[in-house]
Amino acid sequence: MTASDLRPSASALQVQWAGELLHLLPDRAIWWPAGRALFIADLHIGKAATYRALGQPVPGGTTQQNLARLDALIEEHVPERIVFLGDFLHAAQARTPQVLAALAAWRATHVATDMTLVRGNHDSRAGDPPAALGIEVVDEPYLLGPFACCHHPQTHATHFVLAGHLHPVCRLHGPGRDSVRLPCFVSDALQAVLPAFGEFTGGWLMERAPGTRFYAVGGQTVWALPASD
Repeated sequence: MTASDLRPSASALQVQWAGELLHLLPDRAIWWPAGRALFIADLHIGKAATYRALGQPVPGGTTQQNLARLDALIEEHVPERIVFLGDFLHAAQARTPQVLAALAAWRATHVATDMTLVRGNHDSRAGDPPAALGIEVVDEPYLLGPFACCHHPQTHATHFVLAGHLHPVCRLHGPGRDSVRLPCFVSDALQAVLPAFGEFTGGWLMERAPGTRFYAVGGQTVWALPASD
């Protein structure tokens, strides 16, 4: 680890979880410098393709957008490993020739990066990624250093949990009746939930509670919201 690894991106936020320094990234991912690892939850590759297969007129291009954002993170941080915290593919209908070809081309440019998928609920329906992608697929919890990598939020007897699944968002209130919903990271003493990485994924509004910290993502910045009483 070099001195540059200890400096977060200009708009990232440093936190200490499980005794480790982590960077909460505005691209809705976590960088762990000491472990040379990126954590990403709820990619949902092929969700738009799934809706189109069901006759819904939704725009295309989200798979390429997701992969381009992953490219940018890999170029910036040069991780040795990426851990996907569940829901890599959205559904069986996402396995179109176009989506699979885009994934194969993307993986071919990052053959030196180890990748692990912790199965989520959508993975059970969509099936594992094609074996040719070289992505290790495991069930939760997947232990990595002090972290239990999961899809579903939960607690672990010995490890701090990193999870996804909820697609958390928070609501910020402005003057009058103004408000805005933003994706967020949410943590307590035992676990943290990442926002959904994928485009076109929606979000679940989480209410703030004592002992829970929220870290909002907006304007290419991550910032900690005041703690609840």
